[in-house]
Amino acid sequence: MKITDIKTFPINVGAGIQLVIKVETDENIFGWGASGLSGRELAVVGAIQHFKTFLIGRDPRQIGALWQEMYRGQYFEGGRVLTAAISAIDIALHDVKSKVLNVPIYDLLGGKQRNYVECFASVRFTTKEELLDYSRTLVKEGWKMLRLAPAEFESQKDPGIFEPRVSIALLADWVTSLRKEIGPEITMGIDYHTRLSIPETYSFIQRMPKGTLDFIEEPIRDENPEAYKSLRQMIDVPFAIGEEFSSKWQFMPFIEQNITQFARIDVCNVGGLTEAKKVAAMAETHYIDLMPHNPLGPICTAATIQLAASCPNFSWLEEINTPAQQMGTNAIDFYPVQPILEGPRYKVSDLPGLGVDFNEELALSKEFIPVDIPTLRRNDGSLTNW
Repeated sequence: MKITDIKTFPINVGAGIQLVIKVETDENIFGWGASGLSGRELAVVGAIQHFKTFLIGRDPRQIGALWQEMYRGQYFEGGRVLTAAISAIDIALHDVKSKVLNVPIYDLLGGKQRNYVECFASVRFTTKEELLDYSRTLVKEGWKMLRLAPAEFESQKDPGIFEPRVSIALLADWVTSLRKEIGPEITMGIDYHTRLSIPETYSFIQRMPKGTLDFIEEPIRDENPEAYKSLRQMIDVPFAIGEEFSSKWQFMPFIEQNITQFARIDVCNVGGLTEAKKVAAMAETHYIDLMPHNPLGPICTAATIQLAASCPNFSWLEEINTPAQQMGTNAIDFYPVQPILEGPRYKVSDLPGLGVDFNEELALSKEFIPVDIPTLRRNDGSLTNW
């Protein structure tokens, strides 16, 4: 069995952009994959073109060996562009191999440990009214875990301005009000999307009653583990970190030093299922649960369901298309076959492959328009994180 082609499909879909890939073989068995480096899809397409020079003609079932060659087979190892490309190919190779062997992908990862994958609802809001309304809807529909994704700056006169201290004052009040309304049984965290500094994060946590938040996700940038270690000593709210990490080596200090309490692993960025299983094992040794990042579409969802099914240390999977909000990233015209939510969870499929089909003809018929990630600025004109 040999790889005959690797095709790339960058698409605009719903509220986002995605890069879907297809690995084809000489036995007419193919696999789907996806890259998670949003806003740099064309760079990943270029990396895949480089990989094709030595992947064409190779046995797609030798997933581990091909992973090593993609990662280490050039002078410059790793990096987010390369690992995003590796992730997409690795997921597609698992799709192929599970179809060849006629077994579920989770069997390639050690077998199934759960029948359902529980999800948390990502609640994106710009006003206090939206936050309360969306959250009420989700709790009414049976969701037990909410991850708040604030975009309060978008409700201002200039939506491109972000002032941390203004945000802290607003959100501390809004989140406290929400906790009072939904009660103590709902798990609730907030993603500050690296927009704060260490003292700003401390101030934010101090402005809310103890027990308001069950975790805070990536309040500061993650390049420096020592900075997070310092913040860890200042506040007692658990951290969720790792959605931007592109290897087990980036996860290593955060896991080994117990800096994070949830590993926000992204199978479409970290190096696919091959690398994700290694990170999961590292996290397990420190009693750290996985809380996978899942902001893309059905391929990322399907691959992460298989990862979650095979790992003992799994908590919740991110879901952005919920009864309260639909981001449209799972558009049925692009994905006629895809995992379907059953309330706040996905059933683990026992069929071979990812359980996803992709409309190639539609993708090829539409022009891809590259979209950059938004930028935010302070009042003085300086750049700040989005």
